[in-house]
Amino acid sequence: MRLEIKSTDRIGISQEILTIFAQRSWDLRAMEVVKYFTYVHIVETELRSLDVNNSLSGLDGFIQCREIDLLPSERRENHLQALLAKIPDPILDIDDQGIVLAINQSVRKLLLNSSQKDQANSFEGQCIAEYIDQDYQTLLTDKPVSIAITFVGQSYIADLSPVFADTKNTDSTVTGAVIILRTMKTLGRQISLMQTQKEQGIDSIIGHSAKIKVLIAQTLRFAELELPVLVSGETGTGKELLARALHNAGKRAKAPFLAINCAALPEHLLESELFGYAPGAFTGAQKGGKPGLIELANGGTIFLDEIAEMSIYLQAKLLRFLQDLSYRRVGGTTELKANVRIISASHQNLTVLLEKKLFREDLFYRLNVLNLELPPLRERKDDIPLLVQHFIQNAALQVNQNVPTITEEAMIALQTYNWPGNIRQLQNILFRVVALNTNEIIAKQDLISALSQFDVKVELSIAEGGKEGDKETGHVLSTEGTNAEANVESYTGSQVKNWASAQAQFELKMLSQLYPLYPTTRKLADRLNVSHNKIAMKLREHGLK
Repeated sequence: MRLEIKSTDRIGISQEILTIFAQRSWDLRAMEVVKYFTYVHIVETELRSLDVNNSLSGLDGFIQCREIDLLPSERRENHLQALLAKIPDPILDIDDQGIVLAINQSVRKLLLNSSQKDQANSFEGQCIAEYIDQDYQTLLTDKPVSIAITFVGQSYIADLSPVFADTKNTDSTVTGAVIILRTMKTLGRQISLMQTQKEQGIDSIIGHSAKIKVLIAQTLRFAELELPVLVSGETGTGKELLARALHNAGKRAKAPFLAINCAALPEHLLESELFGYAPGAFTGAQKGGKPGLIELANGGTIFLDEIAEMSIYLQAKLLRFLQDLSYRRVGGTTELKANVRIISASHQNLTVLLEKKLFREDLFYRLNVLNLELPPLRERKDDIPLLVQHFIQNAALQVNQNVPTITEEAMIALQTYNWPGNIRQLQNILFRVVALNTNEIIAKQDLISALSQFDVKVELSIAEGGKEGDKETGHVLSTEGTNAEANVESYTGSQVKNWASAQAQFELKMLSQLYPLYPTTRKLADRLNVSHNKIAMKLREHGLK
């Protein structure tokens, strides 16, 4: 029976209540005291609250006694357990000896589904060291950290929060830790969401040209198949966007999608990023090791961009994984499994690399089960108006401006150019134009100014409407533009007197032709990839103003 005894706030009244209980030999199990109230738990089957009330009625300051369901601490414990039960992640509380003090319902379910299910109802009071793959002392840190651990045979990222003897002083002794276990799938999904701010589905592919319609139909068909896909296409055509759309249209849409650029990391870092590493695998490694993208993406998709840049050694390790979906962390001995779909991409011609023995033939056939080829922007010019409108709206939103309108002449100029940088170049040029725009109208001259920062041929071709095409470079050129830089290269051997004079004559011709097109030392220096001081010096040397 649990009772709430109300009284005045008088020194010694709790002691007098205990004296009365002792005189009557009542079995007191627990007692809590707060201002004006004394809570007791009495183990007496035949005792009634009225009997206690009568016994305490003569006590100075006593007001009333009534029966309650739970003591305040028990009520708080019930609410805490209800709160913890709603948290899907397993949570454990341990002391400084690694003894488990409390767990939530998720831990109990985890144990019931493991080989140690007989310990599910007696887990509290046991040492956690029997259930993890490392010394429990690594869990007792003086600062919140996250480490990789294996708990009852499964890999987790453990978020460790230290518990101090003095809760208000973080410099006091560490008396335990609260551990939150996060599954690799959950963590992978969080990383996936961080890599992109929004879900990019098949609707993100903008265009109505025949090639894009065929590509979308193929993507939707391939999304239903659990097979590797190789995405090919020039730089800037949107290979990662297509890979995300492929993932989000399939059965793995709710699982992680993790992307990595194989050209961005050296071999040893790329290996540890993909496969993870075991504790102590190398100097500077985290104590508990680190999971790789393959482990984090379990159940989802990994996008390997620029796969052609992967070393032969890593190609062999990736091939080993694709054969039976098993792998080992760097420096580890445990064989791990991961059910992931591989989507790879490259702007290079892998067939040529195969002939040069720079890419493994067996890996190529593993990756190229299904193939998607993104057309360059010059082959889908009908889509340029849709892309332009989309990028202009996004740019205006980012720079907090009204959406400008684009003139028909400017749109024709955009469709005239063949965009060697494809969609990425178009997007960047339009962002630059919108950011610098002040009259809410994008004219042809605005595009000339933006594009001339990168290519003189484009400036001339747009300025004159594109008189002839350069099929080799994919740029549209005017006759004047073709001759402008060709003259610099039309130097013949018969004119050579000596090295110094030949070099001086070449510099004079080159600067004479290019300086009117790039009328500042900085612009011309950027064009020739030298310092502007050198350009200024050469202009003075040759008497050019």
